[in-house]
Amino acid sequence: MSTTHALNRGLAVAAAAALIAGVVAATPAFAAQHDAPPSATAVQDLDKGGAGQGPSVALAQAAGPRIGRSEVISRAASWYGIGLKYTKTGETYQGYRKDCSGYASMAWRLGTPGLDTTSFVPSGVASWISKGDLKPGDALLNDAAGYDGHIVLFEGWVDSSKGSYYGYEFTGSGVQHRTIPYPYFSGHGTFKPARNNSIVDDGQPPQTTGDQPVAGNWDGGPAGNVGVFRPSTGQFHLRNDDGSLVKLDWGQAGDLPVSANFDGSGPDNIGIFRPSTGQFHLRNDDGSLVKLDWGQAGDLPIAGNWDGGPAGNVGIFRPSTGQFHLRNDDGSLVKLDWGQAGDLPISGNFDGSGPDNIGVFRPSTGQFHLRNDDGSLVKLDWGQAGDLPVAANFDGGNGAPATNVGIWRPSTAQFHLRNDDGSLVKLDWGQPR
Repeated sequence: MSTTHALNRGLAVAAAAALIAGVVAATPAFAAQHDAPPSATAVQDLDKGGAGQGPSVALAQAAGPRIGRSEVISRAASWYGIGLKYTKTGETYQGYRKDCSGYASMAWRLGTPGLDTTSFVPSGVASWISKGDLKPGDALLNDAAGYDGHIVLFEGWVDSSKGSYYGYEFTGSGVQHRTIPYPYFSGHGTFKPARNNSIVDDGQPPQTTGDQPVAGNWDGGPAGNVGVFRPSTGQFHLRNDDGSLVKLDWGQAGDLPVSANFDGSGPDNIGIFRPSTGQFHLRNDDGSLVKLDWGQAGDLPIAGNWDGGPAGNVGIFRPSTGQFHLRNDDGSLVKLDWGQAGDLPISGNFDGSGPDNIGVFRPSTGQFHLRNDDGSLVKLDWGQAGDLPVAANFDGGNGAPATNVGIWRPSTAQFHLRNDDGSLVKLDWGQPR
C-alpha cells in the first residue's frame, strides 16, 4: 500500500467528507491518489449485487442538496473499511440504511434513511445518462425492487478503453471499493448510468446551504478560535477558548462567511460576502455595519491584513483565473496569481512576519499551498477531498506568531486543526451536512 493510500484510507476511517476541486475529467485525478481497488474476478456472489434493501420510502424530494463530485467520493470512502455489516431490515448508520441504496443516498447527501433503487429516478433525485457522460460521483443503477435492485457509485475509468471502472458499493459482505467490469458483473440484472440531478462539477462555487466554517480570535485570548455560519438562520455560532458558545445574527441564506479585525480594535469581527450582489457586509465591535463592493458572483471571499495597517481587509479569489483580488485600506487593488480552478482560498500570517499572506487548499490532493511574503511556496498535506479550509493561530503561538491551517469536515462537523509542530487537534462544532 502506498503512503498516499494509507493517508487517504486513514482519514476516511476517521471520518468523511468532501467541496470543490478542479474540473474533473472522465478519468478523475483522485483515482490516481491511491492504489487501484482490488480486482473482483474471484469474489463470491455475496460480494456482488444487492442482497435486499429496507422498505421503500416515500418520494420525498424532487432533488437533493447541491454537492460536488469529490465530496460524493469522499463520503463514499468514509464507510469503506470500518466494518459495517449489510442489513435487510432497515437498520441504519449515521441515519442511513445499511444497504446499497442507503449507502448511495448517504454519499449523495440525500435525506435519511435514504431512497431505494426503485425511487432515485422516479423521485426526480436522479436521471439516466449515457456511458460517455459518466463522471466521478455518478452511479450504475439497477432499478429493480428489493433483492434484485442494486446501485454502485462510479469513481472513474480504469483506463481509456472504458471496459471497467473503480466503484464503491454496499453488498452483502459489506462496503466494497474495487474494479468492476462495465456496467456490472454478469448475472446480476440490467445496470444503466445515472446521475444525481444536484451534483456539480468540482470547481464550481461552493454550496451555500448547511454550516460553513470560519476561524478568528473572537474572545481576545492567545489562541485562534473556530466557528460556523448557519445560512438557514443567518447566524454565526462562535466557539471561545473555554468551549462556550456565542451566537450572532449576521447574514442570510446564500452568504459566505469571513472574519478579520475589520475595525482595527478589540477581537476579530465577523462578516459575510453576498455573491448575488458582490458585496461584503462587515460587522464592527459595536454591531454596526460596513458595506464594501468587491468581487462578483462566482468569487470566493477571504479576509486578512494585507497592507499592514491597523484593520483587516477583504479580498476575493476568482477560480476562473486562479487570481486573488485584495483590497487595501485605501480601496486600492492588489492582484496575485496563486492557485487554480477548484482551489479554496485561505489567508493568514503563514510565515510569522509582515502582513498576512494568501494560500489555497487543493481538495484534489488534500494539500495546502501557502504563499510567504517573498512569494515562495510552502506545501502542507492536511485534509482530503470534501473538506473546507480554515486558518488562524490555533495553538496561540507555541513560541511563534505564525498562522496555522485546519479543515472542517462537513460529514462529521469536526475541525481538524494543525499546530505549529504538526500535531492534530479535533473539535466537534456545527452540524454535519
